[in-house]
Amino acid sequence: MDPVKLDEAVAFARASAIDWPTNITQELERRAAREGSGEIVGPVRDWAATGGVIIKNGYIIGEWGDLDRVDMTFSVSKSYLATIAGLAFDRGLIPDLHAPEGELVRDGGFDSPHNAAITWHDHLNQTSEWEGTLWGKPDRADRRRGRDRELQAAGTFWEYNDVRVNRLALSLLRVWGRALPEVLHEEIMDPIGASDTWEWHGYRNSYVDIGGQEVQSVSGGGHWGGGFMASTLDHARFGYLMLRRGKWGDRQLLSERWIKLAETPTDIQPTYGYMWWLNTGGRRYRAAPESSVFALGSGGNMIWIDREHDLLVVTRWMAGSRTNDFIGLVLAAIK
Repeated sequence: MDPVKLDEAVAFARASAIDWPTNITQELERRAAREGSGEIVGPVRDWAATGGVIIKNGYIIGEWGDLDRVDMTFSVSKSYLATIAGLAFDRGLIPDLHAPEGELVRDGGFDSPHNAAITWHDHLNQTSEWEGTLWGKPDRADRRRGRDRELQAAGTFWEYNDVRVNRLALSLLRVWGRALPEVLHEEIMDPIGASDTWEWHGYRNSYVDIGGQEVQSVSGGGHWGGGFMASTLDHARFGYLMLRRGKWGDRQLLSERWIKLAETPTDIQPTYGYMWWLNTGGRRYRAAPESSVFALGSGGNMIWIDREHDLLVVTRWMAGSRTNDFIGLVLAAIK
């Protein structure tokens, strides 16, 4: 690495903070009021400053901010949720990703003729078009491509929709039969040496009965609060597991088959896989290799996986308009 250029990249990141108020509740309430989507129902943490880490060939070569501070990560949560689905697939709990979700999950959420056709594959790549209300939030509240549009058949229309992602989280809870944070802790976070500071929340009203116990169904983002909250270093460990195609040391924690499926472009949205963002055709970030994979969340939260350069980068609270330039600066520092 060129140390001068690397320092330039880190300095650029430090100076590229988002324009949000540090009071995140204020930001979330503003968005909810604009959408008419109701109150914030999950826990919220304020943010303080930009942060991040750059890892090359397994070594930390650049860092800024408080790497141990636990912050909200918004839709980065979705990539963790996809990993829970991958574990279920690897263990045969979900034998066929192209089978209707309602064959395994019989809680009323897939009883309508429209929802009955939804497969796990559709839900994972956000083409499910699931219709309904979950935890007091109707899917209509987050129809970002037209709130009053006519719904399409499952698998034929792509839309980023947090209510539907939360429905997937509930389905995965039904399949596992236990709290998803417990699964993540045992199967992923403990084996990769993550700290015990990360948290994964749902909403105050997202509890269901699982085997006679009240268990909280987690959310796949921080849209109405909640979601996955973690330190920069814990994100880095998780990203490094993906960089190494699911292998940590001598243990294959996630199958390479699943990694390939998760990183396969969706036909009607080639920059999206199974809740991981892709750089197909350089469409997401021009400066990054087309093979790059990203976990992305509001507030400039990013895990960037670049296997071509054996590079793993985590950013926190970076303005989205600055991300492409930052990526370019990091790659320019590689000799």
